This record gives sequence, C-alpha cells and structure tokens, in this order.
Amino acid sequence: MAAITKDMTIGEILSVKPEVAPVLMDAGMHCLGCPSAQGETLEEAAMVHGMDINALMDKISALA
Repeated sequence: MAAITKDMTIGEILSVKPEVAPVLMDAGMHCLGCPSAQGETLEEAAMVHGMDINALMDKISALA
C-alpha cells in the first residue's frame, strides 16, 4: 500500500486508504467529495481549515 503524504490530494488519499475518511471528517473536513478535495492537497486543506498538518498526519499514521 502507498504511504499517505501531506502532498497527496484528499481524493488520492481516499482512493488509496478510504478508512482515513472518518479522521478527516472528525477534523472538520466535511466536503470529502467536493471538487476541492480532488485538487487540494492534504496540507492545503489543513491550512484552509486552520489545522496543524503534523497532528493530522499523526492521526492518519495511527491507522496503519
């Protein structure tokens, strides 16, 4: 399985590891299927939502 990186789009992440969806939803990213999710990196989305990307990556990594 491919590693999840902060440079991947949310759409890419969900196609590789769909179990990340609840983590993103809990973090306040409720528009996982919207056009932004297809073109916005996880890092960009975290910035827009005022989140710490490293803390979010830690939660995603904990799913492994």
